[in-house]
Amino acid sequence: MSKFPVGTEFSLNPSQLEESVANKTIENFVTCIHRAKLAGLSRNIIVTWSKSLTGHTLYILVENSSEENHSTCKIDLKTWQFWGKKGLKTFKVDEKRVDIFWDLRTAKFSTSPEPTSEYYVALVSEKEIVLLLGDQKTEAYKRTKSRPSQMDAALVHKKENVFAKKCFCTRTMLGQGRREHHIIIEPAISGPYDPEMWISVDGIESIRVSNLHWRFRGNETLLVDDVPVQIFWDVHDWLYSSEEESGPGTFIFMQGILEGDFDSEYDEMNSDYEVSQGGNCNLPLEEVPITEFCHFLYAWMTD
Repeated sequence: MSKFPVGTEFSLNPSQLEESVANKTIENFVTCIHRAKLAGLSRNIIVTWSKSLTGHTLYILVENSSEENHSTCKIDLKTWQFWGKKGLKTFKVDEKRVDIFWDLRTAKFSTSPEPTSEYYVALVSEKEIVLLLGDQKTEAYKRTKSRPSQMDAALVHKKENVFAKKCFCTRTMLGQGRREHHIIIEPAISGPYDPEMWISVDGIESIRVSNLHWRFRGNETLLVDDVPVQIFWDVHDWLYSSEEESGPGTFIFMQGILEGDFDSEYDEMNSDYEVSQGGNCNLPLEEVPITEFCHFLYAWMTD
């Protein structure tokens, strides 16, 4: 293995990173891919928040121009030391210095391993913040003494595991101006009536799927901030899999232009993905036929 840059915990390609954090010990993870300009090139920055019984970790991977030895940083969030939740790490991307500043001392969490508020994580290169996560933006600029990047970072993909008994919640960036919206998925699988499912956006019921035995796979389009958003679902495993082989319900939220026949391509992708015992669905990200933001949600039912 090659020598890592200073401050780098390990160096993996994106698929290896996802495999390493979505393994048998992972209870929950959220992976976001951001496109940002760093060291003169537009690059993918992959941010993964993961949580298990033994740890709570933030992984940040920055693509190098080489297909190998991407620069990756690991931050332990489950440290008992209060000062450990604020820090700085440094590494190099194509020989350019990159600093990662973070402050998670007062971060608020819900059921997701990703914080909801009162934190920041900032990637800085050449006195510019190329990626800024969290709501404490003023504090981040003050601490890093840096200016905003000339090219705003864009969130292009989100993928997450969610575990719940009856109600699955997530946050996603859709609609006009890509502001954050709250999504709730509520299935009713057992009982005296036919299985149903409801999908709500910001507390308003937007989609109701009745006769779920027959409509376990489908899609609908709704308006979010007057922008069409397509929602695809496949909940076959909720209804027809045994306890030993049960898998998640798969949901895709997307806005953008579809390229080709999505239904046939999705059928092909869906037939190929495998679900590991740890809950990672290896749906090929590079085959998603869209040109804008896409959010994959894997909803796992617990006892």
